Amino acid sequence: MRRLNVLPLRFRALREAEPAKTVGDEDRMAKTSRNIAKARAAVTKPAYELPEAVSLLKQVKYAKFDETVDLSMRLGVDTRHADQMVRGTVVLPHGLGKTKTVAVIATGDRQKEAAQAGADFVGGEEMVEKIQKENWTAFDALIATPDMMKVVGRLGKVLGPKGLMPNPKTGTVTLDVASAVKEIKAGKVEFRADKTSLVHVPVGKLSFSDEKLVENATTVIASVMRAKPAAAKGKYIKSVTLTSTMGPGVPLDAAAVEASGKH
Repeated sequence: MRRLNVLPLRFRALREAEPAKTVGDEDRMAKTSRNIAKARAAVTKPAYELPEAVSLLKQVKYAKFDETVDLSMRLGVDTRHADQMVRGTVVLPHGLGKTKTVAVIATGDRQKEAAQAGADFVGGEEMVEKIQKENWTAFDALIATPDMMKVVGRLGKVLGPKGLMPNPKTGTVTLDVASAVKEIKAGKVEFRADKTSLVHVPVGKLSFSDEKLVENATTVIASVMRAKPAAAKGKYIKSVTLTSTMGPGVPLDAAAVEASGKH
């Protein structure tokens, strides 16, 4: 009996199942590519002052939505060593332009305090079970009281990869749940150097005024400067880039950035 050549038929079926690209799709893709190229071409200097970079991102904006502005800093640390880890939190003076969804795992009066402070979800062990069984993570930040960490610890596989695991170092394991909720709602963000020694932090929306974006970014820079490990040697801030969701990366003057962070 001759074998049927099934594999090519499967591939053919997949190809036939793919929706055909229309002329309109191709035109939109081509226009987007032209916009990206034009935006990148506008970055003509090797380094910009922070106010200049903010202004440039606004000038080259072509997306129809309100883009998030991000600050990226490459640090002179080796995060393979625990004593060179850079991590912390900072409350942005002008927030992020959106309200974060906050969940709190606590018991007794702490639940009431969290709800009164504006927490979106409040619960105890039943919330832990929901997260564990349903992989439920419909929140931007999770706060837990110290006594609940015994059960919250089971959620590492679900929360860890998403950066949502409560941690005393970031103020998300605390008895003062009300203050923690209010800080996050006000624009508290976490920063942490990844394995390539990069720190990525959102500093607002492109619709913010130049002054607000500059102040938010400067606040983040100062916080990262204060978090410099004693074990870090040599140049601490190696490079800094400001970008928006669809915009180009604008290199900043690292020396000027470091100087501004010391004030």
